[in-house]
Amino acid sequence: MSYNVQPLRTQQEINDFLFCLRRNKNADRDVFLFLIGINSGLRMSDIVKLKKQDLISSKNPRIAEKKTGKTRILYLSSLQDLIQEYTKDLEPEDYLFPSTKGGHVEVNTVYQMFQKVAKLLGRDDIGTHTLRKTFGYHYYKKTKDVSILMEIFGHSSEKITKRYIGINEDEISETLLNFRLGF
Repeated sequence: MSYNVQPLRTQQEINDFLFCLRRNKNADRDVFLFLIGINSGLRMSDIVKLKKQDLISSKNPRIAEKKTGKTRILYLSSLQDLIQEYTKDLEPEDYLFPSTKGGHVEVNTVYQMFQKVAKLLGRDDIGTHTLRKTFGYHYYKKTKDVSILMEIFGHSSEKITKRYIGINEDEISETLLNFRLGF
């Protein structure tokens, strides 16, 4: 089985995903997790471990990424209202995404939740990296700045970043859309 996780490329795809998440038992938590993911570009392993104190420490808090160990600045100023509302009843040391069994929700639990959403949406290309790729895809489409995105993701080349967010396929398709020779 190939692992072909893709970004949500349109606002409608994002809305459809949110529609499904809002029907979950823990809808508030799951929707907030999704919104943090598509607006930060963090890996799921870093998202699930976030605590209130991680996000309210400043407008641009810093976290240590689990995979790389590097310090990453989060630019979440556009989400401040949502963050304040979601965290208002939490203690600073509380996990943002608690598990019903204690501690924080596990990456595998999020994956299983996303697989249920994928099934409802008739998709086989959804995984936990979908959020990170969605962030990257829309950031690139808006700014066309692959070098900054490459830095955000910690990638070593623009080629890797463009392939990661699926932009190469889109750009090739767009350039060949009305390309015809010999007619």
